[in-house]
Amino acid sequence: MIIRDETAADVDAIRSVTAAAFADMPYSDGSEPAIIERLRAAGALTLSLVVEEQNEVVGHVAFSPVTVAGQGNGWYGLGPLSVLPARQGLGIGSALVREGLARLQALDARGCVLAGDPAYYGRFGFGVDPAFTSTAIPQEYFMRLAFSPVYGGGAVTYHPAFFS
Repeated sequence: MIIRDETAADVDAIRSVTAAAFADMPYSDGSEPAIIERLRAAGALTLSLVVEEQNEVVGHVAFSPVTVAGQGNGWYGLGPLSVLPARQGLGIGSALVREGLARLQALDARGCVLAGDPAYYGRFGFGVDPAFTSTAIPQEYFMRLAFSPVYGGGAVTYHPAFFS
């Protein structure tokens, strides 16, 4: 398994992997591939990592800046995270999350937020914090992971690409 930054040659594969990963998810409206494309077009993909196996992209994760209480203060959003259905459950998603979080820390990020399954993302240190809120995401699925001490919190706003 090779984890690397996306290249221009990966765009179609990322779209396909993301569409396949979310195709049967009842909570998905199918917009995830378009979100990634809009983030890319806006220059808002801080990190866009792929997993390559035998010259095939089988997983992808995106990280983009968010604001907390209206401030761009070193916080990022994780997502979408996608792995081909036939390759799920093999640690590919976990490897992408761990690599992405390590790279964010190397950028001196303050932390990361996401919408997702607490049972899955809790293993990486994510947890619900009532001080961090999102009007777009139910509180029980909105989590944060701080890389440095947290003072305050507030409403988290994702890039407009998530809502276009």
